[in-house]
Amino acid sequence: MKVTVVGAGAVGATVADNIARKELCEDLVLLDIKEGLAEGKAQDMMQTCALLGFDTTIIGSTNDYGKTAGSQVVVITSGIPRKPGMTREDLIGTNAGIVKTVCENILKHSPDAIIIVISNPMDTMTHLALQATGLPKHRIIGMGGTLDSSRFKYQLSQHLQCSAADLNALVIGGHGDTTMIPLIRFATWNSIPVTDLLSGEQQKQIVADTMIGGATLTKLIGTSAWYAPGAAGAALVEAIVRDEKKLFTCCVNLDGEYGQKDICLGVPVVIGKNGWGKIIDFPLNEEEQAAFNKSAEAVRSMNDVLKTL
Repeated sequence: MKVTVVGAGAVGATVADNIARKELCEDLVLLDIKEGLAEGKAQDMMQTCALLGFDTTIIGSTNDYGKTAGSQVVVITSGIPRKPGMTREDLIGTNAGIVKTVCENILKHSPDAIIIVISNPMDTMTHLALQATGLPKHRIIGMGGTLDSSRFKYQLSQHLQCSAADLNALVIGGHGDTTMIPLIRFATWNSIPVTDLLSGEQQKQIVADTMIGGATLTKLIGTSAWYAPGAAGAALVEAIVRDEKKLFTCCVNLDGEYGQKDICLGVPVVIGKNGWGKIIDFPLNEEEQAAFNKSAEAVRSMNDVLKTL
C-alpha cells in the first residue's frame, strides 16, 4: 500500500504525520514544489520512528511525481493558505491552477488512485478535480465536511461538558463560513438529542461558532489551521485503506440527492476501499433544505469562476 500527500506545508505534513503514526501504508510519499521542503519534513518524521514505534517509510520529494507511482490514495493539500481577512473563496484563482496540474501529474503515475481534496476553496477544487481527471465520481472526495463536523462536535462538547468522542453530529453543505449547515436537530450525545440538553440560545451560539471555526483560527494564528484538517484528511485515508465503511460528511458529486445535481457538496457518505459509496439522504425540514439550496447556489457561483480562468 502506498499513499501520497501532495503539499508539504503545515496541513500536508500533519496529514502525513498522522498517516505514518497509524501505519496506514508501507510507503508514504510527501511531495512539494519547494526545493528540499518535503525531503526535510520526511526525514524529520522518519527520525521519530524509534521514539513512536512505527515502521512506515516516508519518502520526501521535490516535484518528482515518478516517486508517487502506484499510489492507492492521494491527498491534495497544495495551494496557498488563508490569511486573516481572506475567505476560502479568495484563493480560487491561484489554487485552481495548482490543483489541476497536480491531478494531471498524479494520474500519469497512479491512474487507479482515490483522490482526497483538502485545498481551498474545497468544494470548487473537488469539482475541478472531478472535471480534470475524468475519474469515476466515487474516487474524488472533498474533505471539508469531515473537518466541519469535528469542529461542530468540539463546540457541542464545550457547552455540554462532555467528551467529543461521545457525540454524533454532522455539518452538511459547502465548506465555507456562510455555506456550511450544522444539523443540530440531528445531533446526539450517546443517543440523547442535544436539543433536549441545550437552550435555544446555546444552540444558536454553537451553530454560529461552528460556521466561523476556520476564520476564528485564522485570526488567532495568522494562517489556516492544520492539526484538525490534517487529522480529518488522515481519518479519510484510514477509512479507505482499512475499508472501514465509516460515515463521514464529505464533498462529493450529487446526482439528485438532497435535490441537487452536477455539483460537489458536503453530504453524509460511507467511506471504504473504493472511495465513497452510499449517500445517506437525511430528511431535512423546510428551513434546512432552503439553507442547503442556498449553499449550492453559492458553490455554483464559485464553480462558474473556473470558466473564466
